[in-house]
Amino acid sequence: MKTVIVTGASRGIGFETSLALLESGNRVIAAARSENKLKNLKQRSNSEFLLTVTADITTENGLNAIQDVASQVGNIDCLINNAGKVLNKSFMETTSKEWESVFDVNLFAPIYLIRVIKPFLKKGSHIVNIGSMGGFQGSDKFPGLAAYSTAKGALAIFSESLSAEFSSDGIAVNCLCLGAVQTEMLKEAFPGYEAPVNPKEMGEYISDFSLNGHRFMNGKVIPVSLNNPE
Repeated sequence: MKTVIVTGASRGIGFETSLALLESGNRVIAAARSENKLKNLKQRSNSEFLLTVTADITTENGLNAIQDVASQVGNIDCLINNAGKVLNKSFMETTSKEWESVFDVNLFAPIYLIRVIKPFLKKGSHIVNIGSMGGFQGSDKFPGLAAYSTAKGALAIFSESLSAEFSSDGIAVNCLCLGAVQTEMLKEAFPGYEAPVNPKEMGEYISDFSLNGHRFMNGKVIPVSLNNPE
């Protein structure tokens, strides 16, 4: 049994990834801002190996809450930085606060969470940062996603850089750049758009990759998409 931290676990991809990990017999520390939605995860999983943390990972208190649970468990085998925020707004209309908010969730929160969880990661651990095809070099870009795609692109480069630093500790770092998945977040940003992949399918893929992917790759930015567009 492995112990995995999943952020943004209250809905969508994070919710389904957590379920898949629990169903395969692992312990999951599921973090999200919504306590009620985390209760839904508890009801769906009915697993004694699920630990939930109500936390806003863009705040110091939120990071400390996850760190406290990790310290109670001990070793962490995998950290999945899944929490994200999409903003569909033209560049000229996007405010400074909106840029900061998008970067806080998509880039700085994973950076700061890794920093507080690092003492609990051991040789053979795996950090999986969930990026986007919007932040993958050479992929199609779309109007309105400048802030989001830029933050995810920075997350990809950070993943590559961190893997070089953590390689001496035997800790792998990879970034999965996801294409469109039919989540609530996607519906809110792009009403009417139908993605080719559902959250359950993607959650199962991420679950398997988090447990096994680092056996074959490290420091990689990997496109996970059925086509070039996001």
